[in-house]
Amino acid sequence: MNPDVMLFDEPTSALDPEMVGEVLAVMQDLAKKGMTMVVVTHEMGFAKEVADRVIFMADGIIQEEGTPKEIFEHPQNSRTQDFLNKVL
Repeated sequence: MNPDVMLFDEPTSALDPEMVGEVLAVMQDLAKKGMTMVVVTHEMGFAKEVADRVIFMADGIIQEEGTPKEIFEHPQNSRTQDFLNKVL
């Protein structure tokens, strides 16, 4: 199997910390090899490091979209700002 895109929905939820690291390492390796991935995650450090684009959603609505630098360093949306202030 050689997919063009891989979808991940909270791939690290309910994993112990050791397994979280292993899963994120595999996904990071896929990204380095050019695999297109759509990832739903609460792992902000991983998203900041690996993503080309970040979409922040709340209540099923896109609140903000941009590069990791734009979203994590200069969020424009108040909901995005509130969330990042709580988790970072």
